[in-house]
Amino acid sequence: MKKVILAILVLAVALFLILPNLSWAEEDLYKTKCAGCHGADGKGTAAGKKMGAQEFSSPAVQKMSDAELVDYIENGGPQKKASHAFASKGVSAADAAKLAVYVKSLK
Repeated sequence: MKKVILAILVLAVALFLILPNLSWAEEDLYKTKCAGCHGADGKGTAAGKKMGAQEFSSPAVQKMSDAELVDYIENGGPQKKASHAFASKGVSAADAAKLAVYVKSLK
């Protein structure tokens, strides 16, 4: 019985450590930082499209490297768009990399 309780405890601790790294964490980050303009599905909102928000399914976005997407997320890309300078808004480099992978998944 003690072994079962110990195994459950170890499993609970392992899940606690692993869960923040699962894909839903990227989806929540995307919803918080990106979906307002780019839409929940990456197709863009009406307001976002008026401001020039890209559809993530577009060939232009899909052919971008992860490094290019991270630069857009962190620094606003080559144009240094302030709306995308999330590095100065608390998004870590690791989170920006996760967002880049998530953006590519919205094809």
